[in-house]
Amino acid sequence: MKKLVLLVLLVFIFLQGLLAQSSVAQSVSSLLQGGAQSQAPTPASADPLGRETPSGTVLGFLQAAQNGNYRAAADYLQISAAHRQSQGPDLAEKLNVLMNRAYVGSPRQLSKNPEGNSEYGTPDHQTIGTFSFGEADVAVILVRVVDPNSGRIWVFSSETLSKVPELYENLEAHQVETKLPPVLVRNTFLGMPLWQWLALIAAIPVAVGIGWAVVLLLAIPRRLWLKFRNRPNLHSYSHMSRPLLVSFGALAHRAIAGYLGLALLPRLYYYRIIGVLVSIGFFWFLLRGTSLTMQRLRTRAISAGRTGTGTLMVLGERLLKALVLLVAVLAVLGILGFNLTAVLAGLGIGGIAVAFAAQKTLENLFGGISVLADEVIRVGDFCRFGDRVGTVEDISLRSTRVRTLERTELSIPNGSLATMNVENFTRRDKFLFNPTLGIRGETSADQLRYLLAEVRRMFYEHPKIESESARIRFASLDKGTLNLEVFSHILTRDMAEFTAIAEDIWLRIMEIVEKSGTGFAVSSRAVSFSRDTGLDPDKTAAAEQQVRQWRDQHKLPFPDFAPADKAAFRGSIQYPQPESAVGKKQQNP
Repeated sequence: MKKLVLLVLLVFIFLQGLLAQSSVAQSVSSLLQGGAQSQAPTPASADPLGRETPSGTVLGFLQAAQNGNYRAAADYLQISAAHRQSQGPDLAEKLNVLMNRAYVGSPRQLSKNPEGNSEYGTPDHQTIGTFSFGEADVAVILVRVVDPNSGRIWVFSSETLSKVPELYENLEAHQVETKLPPVLVRNTFLGMPLWQWLALIAAIPVAVGIGWAVVLLLAIPRRLWLKFRNRPNLHSYSHMSRPLLVSFGALAHRAIAGYLGLALLPRLYYYRIIGVLVSIGFFWFLLRGTSLTMQRLRTRAISAGRTGTGTLMVLGERLLKALVLLVAVLAVLGILGFNLTAVLAGLGIGGIAVAFAAQKTLENLFGGISVLADEVIRVGDFCRFGDRVGTVEDISLRSTRVRTLERTELSIPNGSLATMNVENFTRRDKFLFNPTLGIRGETSADQLRYLLAEVRRMFYEHPKIESESARIRFASLDKGTLNLEVFSHILTRDMAEFTAIAEDIWLRIMEIVEKSGTGFAVSSRAVSFSRDTGLDPDKTAAAEQQVRQWRDQHKLPFPDFAPADKAAFRGSIQYPQPESAVGKKQQNP
């Protein structure tokens, strides 16, 4: 699901970038140049050479010159038609050399507006940089003229062109080129001599080594801090070092390439590639840092007992990662030169359409956030969802996954979960023990009093029963059966322990019933197939004698035992019993 969402997002942004281009031909050219020539003029007034803007003129000239087509490059110069055919190619070649060797400025900052940039001049006159020769600087000027076929276009001014021959004569060749084989200097590939390609390739391992050294230096303060605080090194920094290596290695390679004197247009492409690598390393580092930070915060929250907050951080981590990926894609497109205004506008319109089309998805997203924020459920909770019961295994952006008692996986949309009645058994602080005992109808009153008193006393004595709420009462007489209602809470949160304690209580009640000389009521059908011995006369007499003794001593425990007796009873029963295998282990560990 994550990969599908990311793929759809990338395709959507890419299509928006292509729609911002003027035509298919200009789209291909803009993709190579990072979209720097992206314009949308009307077909009737569009200049086929892209000279409507200062940026289009400079980049178009450099591209034509890089391809060795100096006759086409001469169309970007302010010279007469007669001189363009004879002097234009030679002048364009010299201007290209000056742009590659002596130009100071950034083609990426040139205006893409037909009116130019007010900071660089007037709507018809733009100073785009300088030719630097030691202490002397010569301005590079573009002027806006009217072409009979293309309308108003930008070209290199005649003022600048008049100084090109003299500047070219004073230009010195690369000192390194004088010491290299001519084959590496004369032969070019994509506008760059072969020696520069070999130098860029050879600089890669050097840049990687420099980047790794910087990463190691940055790790020293952290190791000293951990040693000072006596904390273990969990090697989390090694998890973060790879993104840093990419960024620092790219920056080191750019610093080395600065001494090679790359041509202006290849330099522009190279800087964009370096910018993309630095951005990838930075956002990769940001993703890993976000993941590591959220994991640590989640661990602290869970260790502090805030399990709901820890679970909410899982969802927050996923949302932050999605946001970082979106910003990373936009940053890369911006570095490549795409018009982000068109991309963001497309994202806004597309976002509204997606919001209408994905109402259920958004409902599930905000439903999951509300469930986690309110801490209704947590991962690991055992809950009832409607008529289904299970353990929560994961709370994602869209749904909550539950492992049922049948070991099947139940997926509940978060939107439905937010409106559903959820019973959380894990949050239960104690269990209710509320059975109804059916005693034989021929049981005498004093015999029943004895039974009630002994069971009540057992409740007060048992360490796992909440004595404040525990009670047993003679509730009703139904068809010859004496119904005794039990209401008590068992002090445990674990279901398995509850069943064990309830079993112990039932066995003790059976012993008390047997000791009182009576028994549990049975159906007439069961009596007809068994030998019913009736009440035990000896135990009945003993029970009635005990009740008479309580009366004589004014200690009859009805309606309840005295508070002092209840306090003395508390915890006098040992659970588990001494005879239990578990009880022996607890006594003799």
